[in-house]
Amino acid sequence: MSTPIYTPIPGVPTEGLPSSVFQLLNALRDNVELLTGLRGGTSNSSQAVAKGTITVEVPLPRITRITAEGAGFTASTGEALASLDDYNRLRQDVQTLVEDVETLNNTVQSLLDQLRA
Repeated sequence: MSTPIYTPIPGVPTEGLPSSVFQLLNALRDNVELLTGLRGGTSNSSQAVAKGTITVEVPLPRITRITAEGAGFTASTGEALASLDDYNRLRQDVQTLVEDVETLNNTVQSLLDQLRA
C-alpha cells in the first residue's frame, strides 16, 4: 500500500487581508490539511481516502451458471423426483455459490479494514 505524499501548506498571511478573507483562507487551509492527513491527530479520522491506499482486488466468481437442470422422473406413486445426478449438480452449485459468497465477504471485509486504517 502506497502512502500519498503532500507538501505542507504555508500559513495564511495576516497583513493586508480583510478579516473575512483571512478566515475563509484559514478554513480552507485547515480543511485541506485534515483531508490530506497533515493534521488531525493520530486517528486521522477526517483524512480522505486516496486511490493508492486501496489494494483490494475483487476475485472473479467461480459460479457462472447453474448446472442443475431440474431433470427428474415421476415415481410410480405419481410424485416428481429429482435424479441423483441432478441433485448432486445442484448440491455442488450451492457449495460453489457459498464459497463465492465467502470470498466476496472476505474481500469486502479487507476493503473495510483498509478504509478504517
